Amino acid sequence: MKLLRFGNKGSEKPAVLHTDGTIRDVSSLVADYTPSTISPALLRILASADIGSLPTVPQVTRIGAPIARTGHFIAIGLNYADHAAESGQPVPSEPVVFSKAPSCLSGPNDDVVLPKGSQKGDWEVELAVIIGERCDYVSEEEALSRVFGYAVCNDVSEREYQAERGGQWIKGKSAPTFGPLGPWIVTSDEISDPQNLDMFLDVNGERMQTGSTSTMIFSVAEIISYLSRFMVLEPGDVITTGTPPGVGMGKKPQVYLKAGDEMLLGVTGLGEQRQRVIAR
Repeated sequence: MKLLRFGNKGSEKPAVLHTDGTIRDVSSLVADYTPSTISPALLRILASADIGSLPTVPQVTRIGAPIARTGHFIAIGLNYADHAAESGQPVPSEPVVFSKAPSCLSGPNDDVVLPKGSQKGDWEVELAVIIGERCDYVSEEEALSRVFGYAVCNDVSEREYQAERGGQWIKGKSAPTFGPLGPWIVTSDEISDPQNLDMFLDVNGERMQTGSTSTMIFSVAEIISYLSRFMVLEPGDVITTGTPPGVGMGKKPQVYLKAGDEMLLGVTGLGEQRQRVIAR
């Protein structure tokens, strides 16, 4: 099942991508997709409903982030050995964990807005995981059973803020619009192996990133289990799991985003995003 939200920013409604390719408004079944509604119970409600009888949403309607908000927006850095190499960093022995501000969450096709003074805006196509059940010291063997679904994420970054301004990476990862998610959450039952998904990202029609989740250093199950030792993961939490090589910072010479650029990115089975870059 593919869950999405549609409408103007701040007034989105929940929907499902029906098997016939139409988008169906499910607001009569659930008020919205939020941490309080993301659960196995929600999936049972949607699965038992006659989705085909619900109102159709025009295809031209804006698609928002597939979840209204998230308690935690957690990211994993340097989770592909070749990306660590292009970043000049050693392959980590444990997952590198940082946060993105929940307020950076945005729709998959919304403009990416470079903050004032930004010089080093960058792209990162990633597999995102949406937690569906509470995780507290969950084992690797049990971890995937706690996943609600998966989505495409662009972990947009400002490298100067991240690496040259002191403090922690969160400063370069959290500007408004730096967390495009979606176009939908694909429920976990439709993804038989999250470690076998191809991914890509283009800038202005030029292929920048090509990769596969099969080359992750730490698998989705390992990441969830690891994080649950240090914090409680709750329904609606989003974990974005790292990027393959090809980011602008790793190019020789380095290449960074500028106003007018367009990004196109996707992950197998999870859909695609397209963003225009503008400057604040």
